[in-house]
Amino acid sequence: MAKQYETVIGLEVHVELATKTKIFCSCSTEFGGAPNTHTCPVCTGMPGSLPVLNKQVVEYAAAIALATNCEITKVCKFDRKNYFYPDNPQNYQISQLYLPIARNGFVEIEAGDKKKKVRIHEMHMEEDAGKLIHDEWDDTSLVDYNRSGVPLVEIVSEPDMRSADEVIAYLEKLRMIIQYLGASDCKLQEGSMRADVNLSVREMGSDSFGTRTEMKNLNSFKAIARAIDGERQRQIDLLEEGKPVIQETRRWDDNKESSHAMRSKEDAQDYRYFPEPDLVPIVISDEWIEEIRARQPELRTEKLERYRREFDIPEYDAQIITASKKMADLFEAASAICRKPKKVSNWLMVETLRLLKERGMEPEDLHFSPENLAKLVELTEAGTINSSVAKEVFEKIFDEDIDPDRYVEEKGLKTVNDEGALLETVQRVIAENPQSVADYRSGKEKAIGFLVGQTMKATKGKADPGMVNRMLREMLAS
Repeated sequence: MAKQYETVIGLEVHVELATKTKIFCSCSTEFGGAPNTHTCPVCTGMPGSLPVLNKQVVEYAAAIALATNCEITKVCKFDRKNYFYPDNPQNYQISQLYLPIARNGFVEIEAGDKKKKVRIHEMHMEEDAGKLIHDEWDDTSLVDYNRSGVPLVEIVSEPDMRSADEVIAYLEKLRMIIQYLGASDCKLQEGSMRADVNLSVREMGSDSFGTRTEMKNLNSFKAIARAIDGERQRQIDLLEEGKPVIQETRRWDDNKESSHAMRSKEDAQDYRYFPEPDLVPIVISDEWIEEIRARQPELRTEKLERYRREFDIPEYDAQIITASKKMADLFEAASAICRKPKKVSNWLMVETLRLLKERGMEPEDLHFSPENLAKLVELTEAGTINSSVAKEVFEKIFDEDIDPDRYVEEKGLKTVNDEGALLETVQRVIAENPQSVADYRSGKEKAIGFLVGQTMKATKGKADPGMVNRMLREMLAS
């Protein structure tokens, strides 16, 4: 009988915090600046420069800790992690080893139809390193220090996950919590959320862990899922062949859907940690914790409860909308303006999700205003524009955030619902389509749809379809 294997997975998740300036200096954290323009003597590690801690970093870290059920370390401190690499300008990284800001938390996930708690071992604050850009054409590597000193929290889970589905559920839950807090935008494609996967396999029923590998270079949920499945199979194949799994760091290549070894990794790598001499310990008082707790926004669970009480929308809609803070904010703001939550929900659930999928975008990339969505709802509800015109106008709102009132006026898109104005067009369509008229009169109901379509075409989609349908039936009945 073939052996059955269980996958054991723990994650190290790095999240860039949404501060305007870096953790120990006043340089900008904005993504996408020209290389080495967001730098100063502190974040490029110049001799004699001294770090000054950004208070907002501690507040964001504490807010994440509270939202993930962690115990906050009342007196925590920074340590120096010494290593030599070109993207690390000081030759050390300021991090937290001995007294991290938080420990012993958990998040509850749902994978399939099961709920489980994934424990958080600890969470610490640190500075990010720079970024190496490898130019294969010239066979050179360039370094950009813009990211050096950007504040991070690293969230280290216990090895509690058993499948790619559980890992993705955990990451999505973390991302949602952190986005709701406003502590980070968590964009994997921009590197503001990064996950390293520690994975091992063992025979089903065994209590001892197998040899783990760590996988890096994972910049999307799909890549993470593929990397987990690929590494699980690679380790099982080795064990089946009687070969050992080597503890090492591996780099995942999503294009080739395979990984390769980067470096072997011992359990106790010698980073020669020692307390950071240039920074004093951080004392987090009960009063400060309560102040941060009082500022915590409504998270998804409470939001769902409130939606059930306040809004007449289906449970499924509420689940989808609240899964993204951006969508929830849009829904609430637009509903407050037009007082039609079900109509707002419909636009978000149907057209917004369709366009997001077509454009390959995330809800966090939405940039249209709730005011313009509310105006569109009001135009449609008043019958000023019909549903097909409304979809055309919404696409312009989605892409360019246009004012729908002005756009409808300028393009002459208002619904023609004056029977007198429509009469001539309907008569012309009847005269030009004798076969369809005959088909309808002989009992072929579908023929009326064709005639309605021809009338809509003749009015460039501006007629009221209901009125056209009624007028056609009345004329053809006589």
